[in-house]
Amino acid sequence: MAPPTYLDEIVAAHRGAAAADTRDLDTLLRTATEAPPTRGFRRALLDDDRLAVIAEVKRRSPSKGDLDPGLDPAEVGRQYEAGGAACLSVLTDAAYFGGSATDLQAARAAVELPVLRKDFTVCAADLCDARIMGADAVLLIVAALDDAELAGLRSLGSTMGLDVLVEVHDADELERALAAGSNLIGVNQRDLRTFDVDPERALALVAEFPADVVAVAESGIGGPEDAGVLAAAGFDAVLVGESLVRASDRRAAVAAMSALPKGARPSGRTSARTGR
Repeated sequence: MAPPTYLDEIVAAHRGAAAADTRDLDTLLRTATEAPPTRGFRRALLDDDRLAVIAEVKRRSPSKGDLDPGLDPAEVGRQYEAGGAACLSVLTDAAYFGGSATDLQAARAAVELPVLRKDFTVCAADLCDARIMGADAVLLIVAALDDAELAGLRSLGSTMGLDVLVEVHDADELERALAAGSNLIGVNQRDLRTFDVDPERALALVAEFPADVVAVAESGIGGPEDAGVLAAAGFDAVLVGESLVRASDRRAAVAAMSALPKGARPSGRTSARTGR
């Protein structure tokens, strides 16, 4: 039997928390549906000419340790917005990333940008919590979910008004994401089982994205040079955390990437629905 991985450990912790959650789901769903309108996360990434930057508020990570544990999420959000970020991503996992719902709420209140709740979503209550705390989008990680969970959570999230960023790591996971009806898919260049980064991972998959699916490259993006390669390959957006949090001038770091021209995607498919 293979030894447990980082992803196994984190997902197990979240599934344990979900199993211990005694809140009434119907009540959560009602509260979530009464939340104010979302800001349109996916729509904000649609720019025919320039690369969209999803700038991340991130205090720490299991692989890198502390990045900026004392950061002010509101101030960081304002710096990202001033630099031209299309959206924010905010870590809300406490145990492994030092984040919280409060971080997301503070960042979102400080800007006019749509905000992704970056966490390990494993159940319907997680979607309700995201909507209630003010998120405009949520993350679903294909490697952490079975096909029924993936399709069900993606559909429920959309019904609740959330955009759903579905994260994949290889061609098989991309096929699963498309089969679940995903229209916003991210390729994580970091293997969440080992936390190693493969800079060729996203480039190898981008041609398999249908034309009507928004393509996002995630992780291991150190600056404009890395982002430029991904933009030229046809990605619509990049999600960048560590390098922006560590930047001495966060506004300028975002601006350098958000000014990059976007290339045409070499896709053999025309639609996520037809697969052709």
